[in-house]
Amino acid sequence: MHQTGHNSGVIHAGIYYKPGSLKAKLCVEGLDLLYKYCDEQHVPYKRVGKLIVAVDKEELGRLDDLYKRALKNGCTVSMVEGKDIKQIEPHCKGLKAIHSPLTGIVDYSVVTQAYGKEFQARGGNIQTNFCVNKFSENTSSSHPVSTHSEHGSNIVNSRYVIVCGGLYSDRLAAISGAESLPKIVPFRGDYLVLKPEKTHLVNGNIYPVPDPRFPFLGVHFTPRMNGDIWLGPNAILAFKREGYNFTDFNLKDLSEALMFSGLRKLVFRNLTAGFDELYRVMNKNAQLGKLQRFIPNLTINDVTRGPSGVRAQALDADGNLVDDFIFDSGKGSIGKRMLHVRNAPSPAATSSLAIAKMIADEVENRFQL
Repeated sequence: MHQTGHNSGVIHAGIYYKPGSLKAKLCVEGLDLLYKYCDEQHVPYKRVGKLIVAVDKEELGRLDDLYKRALKNGCTVSMVEGKDIKQIEPHCKGLKAIHSPLTGIVDYSVVTQAYGKEFQARGGNIQTNFCVNKFSENTSSSHPVSTHSEHGSNIVNSRYVIVCGGLYSDRLAAISGAESLPKIVPFRGDYLVLKPEKTHLVNGNIYPVPDPRFPFLGVHFTPRMNGDIWLGPNAILAFKREGYNFTDFNLKDLSEALMFSGLRKLVFRNLTAGFDELYRVMNKNAQLGKLQRFIPNLTINDVTRGPSGVRAQALDADGNLVDDFIFDSGKGSIGKRMLHVRNAPSPAATSSLAIAKMIADEVENRFQL
């Protein structure tokens, strides 16, 4: 209902990530595992491919570096010259592009439902509407950790607790005595949508060459399983941790974010980009201008405002985006029985099965199971 159901639905190939890094390894492995799982569980997906397109000469060097990185990561990619781009995307222009044929799309809500059904079939129990507000010890020798709901009467007793809290991972860690950092700051990404009569303009994913000065990938074209084409997103501070609309507001969430010195440092380092993002939120033409660099014949009449997603961005005290996985535990005897997954950075949906294996290994080692 939240992050998983509001993401772009892309199955990433592992192109962007530093060779040898955990993100690169887990993404490449996760792509293979996810396609295999979807085949086994009859979850529909499409291998629509992806172009990372350089439209300016200054981007060509970065594109070449990215191509070398993709090869080191073991990705299946090829370099496409400008004249050949239209064989893949007839309406796209560019000087050069990386083609990733294995990049795909899927509805991650359907994937998650399949995970849940398999978990339940193996004897697991899923409780929703269970807002955790406390962890405590009880007198049981077999299940000594109690997880409390804010509704009071709902308590789950267990031997060990694994916390994958997403947008609330920092708060859940704090109530078990873990460190306050990294801090989760919610960033909302708003999409435009191509009108149905214009979806023929895009075949697969079309992405820009990443600019290392900025923390996010930039606007791109993303096909959806239902035939829609999403355009975007931007990236601005959300006024609520689950704030999918511009007017969504929560005083606690917003004040906590604004009081965090790490966020202020990040904003000051990226003031120009921040104002540009905010301007594109207010002005659809400005967002369109970014997209027209790739598909010039796109017009304002071809698009309409679409959905939004929220990224649980982990920040350190200096305002740096935490770009790796972080395991943590609480303090005291209860902390020894808890594992907090404090950060699972994008592309965590693609990598989810590989991440699960890593978490299972960590649980076995940490709890000596």
